[in-house]
Amino acid sequence: MNASTPTTVTNLGVAMFTVADQDAAISFYTEKLGFELRSDESFGQNNEMRWVEVAPPGSTARLALNEPMGGAPGGGSIGVETKDVKGEHARLTVIGGIDVDEQLMESPDIPLMFMLRDPDGNTVVVVEAAE
Repeated sequence: MNASTPTTVTNLGVAMFTVADQDAAISFYTEKLGFELRSDESFGQNNEMRWVEVAPPGSTARLALNEPMGGAPGGGSIGVETKDVKGEHARLTVIGGIDVDEQLMESPDIPLMFMLRDPDGNTVVVVEAAE
């Protein structure tokens, strides 16, 4: 095989954020954003590590919430899609306790979008899904 051989990868399965407190991150993503908890498993020789995954309902891709491994939490970013950016922005603004942009980003050349940040400084970009 070489670089000209087509990939066998067919799906983005898991994106990963580093978080300071996995329990607090689970609460933020499930209670504030409405994601589902998909996995919360201990692993390692003495079960000293924990694998946590959350995802929007119906999504095949998941977001892993990992403890820092040699660095500080935060600094990651992902994009999520919705057919109702304005409605999702209004919903998240009303909930409170979320660092969400006040204004939507509107431009003729890009989809409607806004950004929010989790308590660890990871960015979630909420983008209008293509029709």
